[in-house]
Amino acid sequence: MADNGIKSPVTGADDQVMESTLRAPDDTGVVRTSTAVLLVEDDERISEPLIRVLRSEGFAVEHVDGGMSAIDSVAGARPDLVLLDLTLPDIDGLDVCRKIRAGHPDLPIIMLTARAEEMDVIVGLNAGADDYVAKPFRLAELVARIRARLRTVDHSTASAPSGRLTGAGIELDSDARRCFVTDSRGARAEIELTTKEFDLLELLMRQPGVTLKREHIMSAVWDENWWGSTRTLDTHTSTLRRKILDDTDPPSKIVTVRGVGFRFDPSALSSGSPSGTSPTGD
Repeated sequence: MADNGIKSPVTGADDQVMESTLRAPDDTGVVRTSTAVLLVEDDERISEPLIRVLRSEGFAVEHVDGGMSAIDSVAGARPDLVLLDLTLPDIDGLDVCRKIRAGHPDLPIIMLTARAEEMDVIVGLNAGADDYVAKPFRLAELVARIRARLRTVDHSTASAPSGRLTGAGIELDSDARRCFVTDSRGARAEIELTTKEFDLLELLMRQPGVTLKREHIMSAVWDENWWGSTRTLDTHTSTLRRKILDDTDPPSKIVTVRGVGFRFDPSALSSGSPSGTSPTGD
């Protein structure tokens, strides 16, 4: 069984006293109501007050007291964050951390442990933990660390590139690597793009209205160590324009900026119908 890691002034106190220790003066205490925390702790003297406090702060808490139960729980319903004690009755917490991390590379894991030596911390972080809280710990500090870790995850998610891009009658699904074009009559069809054509279109669509230099495009799509002629870019652009119905004179979806490069205009309209494709409803 894990040692009692909660400081004695908190352990055994009633809920109101414990909750009062959690809030800093400028802390709003706002937590997303859907935030799910998996607590993996076999010591009831730690788990029970911690569960009460976390729930009072708006977290949805699931509690398990073993390593195998933790692995099964994450596999069944992935939480937003895991609080993982290292001293468990069936499996060492480090092994649990490694197994969870292998299947969920972006799932936040905070370790709770009495192993506070520098080497223990290094081993824990190398096993896949995002943070390490040594026992005995203060509940207020632990909740603050949970919130900080969740903010980091939220920021990463918000700043991650969108998987679906739209504009100029084009829908680009970068995750599935599929492209759909709507023609001037409103008919939507999937078109086939080569790897380089897809990468070129995605690069331009991610920065609508921005003129990208030819050298930058060659480096991003072909080779970061590229040097020499950009003729292959002109060839791919010409073929891509035909596929995405950019047939106006001059082209209006992928606009040529002479002496500089190209830019994508999301407000441009399609002309004609895509050849070699069939209408789709996906």
